[in-house]
Amino acid sequence: MTEVALAAQAQPRRRRRRGSLQAILATTPMIIAAVGVFVICILFSIFWSMTNSKLFPNFNFIGLTQYQRLWGTDRWIVSVQNVLVFGSISLIVGLVFGYLLAVFMDQRIRQEDLFRSIFLYPFAMSLVVTGLVWQWMYDPNLGIQSAVRSLGWTGFTFAPLIHESTALYGVIVGGVWNGVGVTMAILLAGLRGVDGEIWKAAKVDGIPTWRTYLFIALPMMRGAIATAFVLQLTGVVRVFDIVVAMTGGGPGFSTQVPALYVIQHLTDRVNVGQGMAAATMMLAPVMLLIVLRGLFVMRAESRAKRGAK
Repeated sequence: MTEVALAAQAQPRRRRRRGSLQAILATTPMIIAAVGVFVICILFSIFWSMTNSKLFPNFNFIGLTQYQRLWGTDRWIVSVQNVLVFGSISLIVGLVFGYLLAVFMDQRIRQEDLFRSIFLYPFAMSLVVTGLVWQWMYDPNLGIQSAVRSLGWTGFTFAPLIHESTALYGVIVGGVWNGVGVTMAILLAGLRGVDGEIWKAAKVDGIPTWRTYLFIALPMMRGAIATAFVLQLTGVVRVFDIVVAMTGGGPGFSTQVPALYVIQHLTDRVNVGQGMAAATMMLAPVMLLIVLRGLFVMRAESRAKRGAK
Protein backbone atom coordinates (compact mmCIF):
# COMPACT_ATOMS: atom_id res chain seq x y z
CA MET A 1 0.00 0.00 0.00
CA THR A 2 1.44 3.37 -1.01
CA GLU A 3 2.13 6.24 1.36
CA VAL A 4 -0.59 8.28 -0.37
CA ALA A 5 -3.21 5.58 0.41
CA LEU A 6 -2.09 5.34 4.03
CA ALA A 7 -2.34 9.11 4.41
CA ALA A 8 -5.82 9.07 2.86
CA GLN A 9 -6.96 6.43 5.39
CA ALA A 10 -5.46 8.36 8.29
CA GLN A 11 -7.33 11.58 7.47
CA PRO A 12 -10.83 10.34 8.55
CA ARG A 13 -9.33 9.05 11.81
CA ARG A 14 -7.74 12.43 12.46
CA ARG A 15 -11.06 14.19 11.77
CA ARG A 16 -12.85 11.88 14.21
CA ARG A 17 -10.21 12.47 16.89
CA ARG A 18 -10.38 16.22 16.29
CA GLY A 19 -14.18 16.11 16.52
CA SER A 20 -14.02 14.09 19.75
CA LEU A 21 -11.52 16.53 21.23
CA GLN A 22 -13.70 19.50 20.29
CA ALA A 23 -16.74 17.82 21.85
CA ILE A 24 -14.82 17.16 25.07
CA LEU A 25 -13.58 20.76 25.23
CA ALA A 26 -17.09 22.10 24.57
CA THR A 27 -18.71 20.00 27.30
CA THR A 28 -15.97 20.42 29.91
CA PRO A 29 -17.37 23.70 31.36
CA MET A 30 -20.81 22.11 31.69
CA ILE A 31 -19.33 19.04 33.38
CA ILE A 32 -17.34 21.21 35.79
CA ALA A 33 -20.45 23.27 36.59
CA ALA A 34 -22.55 20.15 37.11
CA VAL A 35 -19.98 18.58 39.42
CA GLY A 36 -19.32 21.83 41.28
CA VAL A 37 -22.88 23.06 41.63
CA PHE A 38 -24.71 19.79 42.12
CA VAL A 39 -22.44 17.07 43.44
CA ILE A 40 -20.19 19.17 45.69
CA CYS A 41 -23.09 21.32 46.98
CA ILE A 42 -25.14 18.21 47.73
CA LEU A 43 -22.25 16.69 49.66
CA PHE A 44 -21.77 19.90 51.66
CA SER A 45 -25.52 20.07 52.34
CA ILE A 46 -25.47 16.53 53.72
CA PHE A 47 -22.44 17.37 55.86
CA TRP A 48 -23.99 20.58 57.24
CA SER A 49 -27.14 18.65 58.10
CA MET A 50 -24.96 16.83 60.64
CA THR A 51 -23.72 20.04 62.27
CA ASN A 52 -25.29 22.56 64.62
CA SER A 53 -25.00 25.38 62.05
CA LYS A 54 -27.22 28.37 62.81
CA LEU A 55 -26.92 31.65 60.91
CA PHE A 56 -23.78 30.54 59.07
CA PRO A 57 -22.56 26.99 58.29
CA ASN A 58 -19.95 25.61 60.68
CA PHE A 59 -18.07 22.34 61.13
CA ASN A 60 -19.29 21.35 64.62
CA PHE A 61 -20.28 17.75 63.87
CA ILE A 62 -23.25 16.44 65.93
CA GLY A 63 -24.16 13.30 63.96
CA LEU A 64 -27.84 12.59 63.30
CA THR A 65 -29.18 14.93 65.97
CA GLN A 66 -30.73 17.28 63.40
CA TYR A 67 -32.63 14.38 61.84
CA GLN A 68 -33.94 13.30 65.24
CA ARG A 69 -35.17 16.84 65.86
CA LEU A 70 -36.62 16.98 62.37
CA TRP A 71 -38.74 13.86 62.72
CA GLY A 72 -39.78 14.94 66.20
CA THR A 73 -41.23 18.22 64.89
CA ASP A 74 -44.97 18.35 64.20
CA ARG A 75 -44.53 20.96 61.49
CA TRP A 76 -42.24 18.66 59.49
CA ILE A 77 -44.56 15.67 59.94
CA VAL A 78 -47.48 17.73 58.65
CA SER A 79 -45.29 18.95 55.75
CA VAL A 80 -44.53 15.38 54.69
CA GLN A 81 -48.19 14.37 54.98
CA ASN A 82 -49.26 17.41 52.96
CA VAL A 83 -46.81 16.75 50.14
CA LEU A 84 -47.92 13.11 50.00
CA VAL A 85 -51.57 14.17 49.70
CA PHE A 86 -50.70 16.95 47.26
CA GLY A 87 -48.56 14.61 45.17
CA SER A 88 -51.00 11.70 45.09
CA ILE A 89 -54.00 13.79 44.06
CA SER A 90 -52.04 16.01 41.66
CA LEU A 91 -50.43 13.07 39.87
CA ILE A 92 -53.64 11.09 39.46
CA VAL A 93 -55.89 14.01 38.52
CA GLY A 94 -53.23 15.60 36.32
CA LEU A 95 -52.57 12.42 34.33
CA VAL A 96 -56.27 11.58 33.97
CA PHE A 97 -57.34 15.06 32.86
CA GLY A 98 -54.21 15.43 30.75
CA TYR A 99 -55.05 12.24 28.88
CA LEU A 100 -58.70 13.24 28.43
CA LEU A 101 -57.60 16.57 26.96
CA ALA A 102 -55.10 14.75 24.73
CA VAL A 103 -57.88 12.48 23.44
CA PHE A 104 -60.05 15.54 22.83
CA MET A 105 -57.25 17.24 20.89
CA ASP A 106 -56.57 14.04 18.94
CA GLN A 107 -59.97 14.32 17.23
CA ARG A 108 -58.43 16.76 14.71
CA ILE A 109 -60.70 19.53 15.92
CA ARG A 110 -60.84 22.92 14.28
CA GLN A 111 -58.60 25.61 15.71
CA GLU A 112 -56.40 22.96 17.31
CA ASP A 113 -53.49 25.37 17.65
CA LEU A 114 -55.71 27.84 19.51
CA PHE A 115 -56.96 25.22 21.94
CA ARG A 116 -53.44 23.91 22.49
CA SER A 117 -52.25 27.42 23.32
CA ILE A 118 -55.13 27.92 25.74
CA PHE A 119 -54.41 24.65 27.56
CA LEU A 120 -50.67 25.35 27.70
CA TYR A 121 -51.01 28.96 28.79
CA PRO A 122 -51.24 28.23 32.56
CA PHE A 123 -47.94 26.31 32.43
CA ALA A 124 -46.25 29.34 30.87
CA MET A 125 -47.32 31.45 33.85
CA SER A 126 -45.22 31.75 36.98
CA LEU A 127 -46.48 29.62 39.86
CA VAL A 128 -46.54 32.80 41.94
CA VAL A 129 -48.91 34.39 39.42
CA THR A 130 -50.99 31.21 39.34
CA GLY A 131 -51.19 31.23 43.13
CA LEU A 132 -52.25 34.88 43.24
CA VAL A 133 -54.94 34.29 40.60
CA TRP A 134 -56.44 31.38 42.53
CA GLN A 135 -56.11 33.23 45.82
CA TRP A 136 -58.23 35.99 44.32
CA MET A 137 -60.76 33.47 43.00
CA TYR A 138 -61.05 31.90 46.46
CA ASP A 139 -61.29 35.26 48.25
CA PRO A 140 -64.81 35.41 49.78
CA ASN A 141 -65.02 39.17 49.20
CA LEU A 142 -63.74 39.27 45.62
CA GLY A 143 -63.87 35.86 43.95
CA ILE A 144 -66.31 33.05 43.25
CA GLN A 145 -68.30 33.41 46.46
CA SER A 146 -68.89 37.12 45.93
CA ALA A 147 -69.85 36.59 42.25
CA VAL A 148 -72.39 33.87 43.06
CA ARG A 149 -73.91 35.87 45.91
CA SER A 150 -74.30 38.86 43.61
CA LEU A 151 -76.53 36.67 41.41
CA GLY A 152 -78.96 36.13 44.29
CA TRP A 153 -77.64 33.03 46.09
CA THR A 154 -76.80 34.92 49.28
CA GLY A 155 -76.25 31.75 51.30
CA PHE A 156 -73.54 30.38 48.98
CA THR A 157 -70.21 29.81 50.72
CA PHE A 158 -66.95 29.01 48.97
CA ALA A 159 -63.73 30.03 50.71
CA PRO A 160 -61.50 26.95 51.00
CA LEU A 161 -58.31 28.82 51.91
CA ILE A 162 -59.63 30.12 55.23
CA HIS A 163 -60.31 26.65 56.67
CA GLU A 164 -57.52 24.26 57.72
CA SER A 165 -59.47 21.23 56.50
CA THR A 166 -59.90 22.52 52.92
CA ALA A 167 -56.94 24.87 52.32
CA LEU A 168 -54.65 22.15 50.95
CA TYR A 169 -57.26 21.02 48.42
CA GLY A 170 -57.63 24.60 47.22
CA VAL A 171 -53.87 24.69 46.56
CA ILE A 172 -54.08 21.34 44.75
CA VAL A 173 -56.68 22.72 42.33
CA GLY A 174 -54.37 25.61 41.45
CA GLY A 175 -51.42 23.25 40.98
CA VAL A 176 -53.35 20.89 38.71
CA TRP A 177 -54.65 23.80 36.65
CA ASN A 178 -51.09 25.01 36.16
CA GLY A 179 -49.62 21.66 35.07
CA VAL A 180 -52.37 19.77 33.24
CA GLY A 181 -51.69 21.56 29.94
CA VAL A 182 -48.11 20.35 29.56
CA THR A 183 -49.24 16.83 30.52
CA MET A 184 -51.79 17.06 27.73
CA ALA A 185 -49.11 18.11 25.24
CA ILE A 186 -46.80 15.22 26.17
CA LEU A 187 -49.57 12.62 26.03
CA LEU A 188 -50.90 14.07 22.76
CA ALA A 189 -47.45 13.58 21.26
CA GLY A 190 -47.58 9.99 22.48
CA LEU A 191 -51.00 9.47 20.89
CA ARG A 192 -49.84 10.91 17.59
CA GLY A 193 -46.91 8.50 17.69
CA VAL A 194 -49.16 5.41 17.70
CA ASP A 195 -49.06 3.63 14.34
CA GLY A 196 -52.03 4.57 12.17
CA GLU A 197 -52.47 0.94 11.10
CA ILE A 198 -53.44 0.06 14.67
CA TRP A 199 -56.32 2.53 14.57
CA LYS A 200 -57.47 1.13 11.23
CA ALA A 201 -57.28 -2.46 12.50
CA ALA A 202 -59.27 -1.56 15.63
CA LYS A 203 -61.94 0.10 13.50
CA VAL A 204 -62.14 -2.91 11.17
CA ASP A 205 -62.52 -5.24 14.17
CA GLY A 206 -65.38 -3.11 15.45
CA ILE A 207 -63.63 -2.05 18.66
CA PRO A 208 -65.25 1.07 20.15
CA THR A 209 -63.14 4.20 20.03
CA TRP A 210 -63.04 4.60 23.80
CA ARG A 211 -61.75 1.05 24.22
CA THR A 212 -59.08 1.70 21.59
CA TYR A 213 -57.85 4.77 23.48
CA LEU A 214 -57.99 3.06 26.86
CA PHE A 215 -56.82 -0.50 26.23
CA ILE A 216 -54.75 -0.29 23.03
CA ALA A 217 -53.27 3.20 22.64
CA LEU A 218 -52.62 3.90 26.32
CA PRO A 219 -50.39 0.86 26.98
CA MET A 220 -48.33 1.81 23.90
CA MET A 221 -47.56 5.25 25.36
CA ARG A 222 -45.37 4.12 28.25
CA GLY A 223 -42.58 6.52 27.27
CA ALA A 224 -44.87 9.57 27.11
CA ILE A 225 -46.61 8.59 30.35
CA ALA A 226 -43.27 8.13 32.12
CA THR A 227 -42.10 11.55 30.91
CA ALA A 228 -45.28 13.27 32.10
CA PHE A 229 -45.14 11.39 35.42
CA VAL A 230 -41.52 12.36 36.12
CA LEU A 231 -42.19 16.00 35.19
CA GLN A 232 -45.17 16.16 37.53
CA LEU A 233 -43.31 14.34 40.29
CA THR A 234 -40.45 16.84 40.08
CA GLY A 235 -42.94 19.66 40.50
CA VAL A 236 -44.49 17.95 43.53
CA VAL A 237 -41.15 17.49 45.32
CA ARG A 238 -40.18 21.15 44.88
CA VAL A 239 -43.67 22.66 45.32
CA PHE A 240 -43.12 26.00 47.02
CA ASP A 241 -44.08 29.05 44.96
CA ILE A 242 -47.79 28.36 44.69
CA VAL A 243 -48.09 27.60 48.42
CA VAL A 244 -46.32 30.84 49.36
CA ALA A 245 -48.50 32.85 46.96
CA MET A 246 -51.80 31.31 48.04
CA THR A 247 -51.50 30.59 51.76
CA GLY A 248 -47.94 31.12 53.01
CA GLY A 249 -48.24 27.69 54.62
CA GLY A 250 -51.36 28.55 56.59
CA PRO A 251 -53.89 28.70 58.05
CA GLY A 252 -51.78 27.44 60.94
CA PHE A 253 -49.45 25.09 59.10
CA SER A 254 -52.17 23.16 57.29
CA THR A 255 -50.54 23.80 53.89
CA GLN A 256 -46.92 23.57 55.04
CA VAL A 257 -44.70 21.64 52.58
CA PRO A 258 -41.08 20.44 52.89
CA ALA A 259 -39.63 23.08 50.55
CA LEU A 260 -41.27 25.85 52.58
CA TYR A 261 -39.96 24.25 55.78
CA VAL A 262 -36.42 24.32 54.36
CA ILE A 263 -36.61 27.97 53.26
CA GLN A 264 -38.08 29.08 56.57
CA HIS A 265 -35.28 27.43 58.55
CA LEU A 266 -32.58 28.81 56.27
CA THR A 267 -33.94 32.37 56.47
CA ASP A 268 -36.51 33.24 59.15
CA ARG A 269 -35.39 30.74 61.78
CA VAL A 270 -31.66 31.00 60.93
CA ASN A 271 -31.12 27.28 61.53
CA VAL A 272 -28.97 26.10 58.63
CA GLY A 273 -28.38 22.64 60.13
CA GLN A 274 -32.10 21.90 60.46
CA GLY A 275 -32.84 23.31 57.01
CA MET A 276 -30.12 21.17 55.43
CA ALA A 277 -31.45 18.07 57.22
CA ALA A 278 -34.89 18.75 55.73
CA ALA A 279 -33.36 19.37 52.29
CA THR A 280 -31.47 16.07 52.51
CA MET A 281 -34.69 14.25 53.33
CA MET A 282 -36.25 15.83 50.24
CA LEU A 283 -33.32 14.55 48.19
CA ALA A 284 -33.68 10.96 49.47
CA PRO A 285 -36.83 9.96 47.49
CA VAL A 286 -35.42 11.56 44.32
CA MET A 287 -32.20 9.56 44.65
CA LEU A 288 -34.24 6.41 45.32
CA LEU A 289 -36.21 6.94 42.11
CA ILE A 290 -32.98 7.50 40.15
CA VAL A 291 -31.49 4.27 41.51
CA LEU A 292 -34.67 2.29 40.80
CA ARG A 293 -34.83 3.75 37.29
CA GLY A 294 -31.20 2.76 36.71
CA LEU A 295 -31.84 -0.78 37.92
CA PHE A 296 -34.91 -1.02 35.70
CA VAL A 297 -32.94 0.12 32.63
CA MET A 298 -30.09 -2.29 33.39
CA ARG A 299 -32.55 -5.15 33.78
CA ALA A 300 -34.28 -4.28 30.50
CA GLU A 301 -30.94 -4.13 28.68
CA SER A 302 -29.91 -7.48 30.18
CA ARG A 303 -33.14 -9.08 28.97
CA ALA A 304 -32.67 -7.57 25.52
CA LYS A 305 -29.15 -9.02 25.30
CA ARG A 306 -30.34 -12.48 26.41
CA GLY A 307 -33.16 -12.30 23.85
CA ALA A 308 -30.69 -11.37 21.09
CA LYS A 309 -28.62 -14.44 21.88
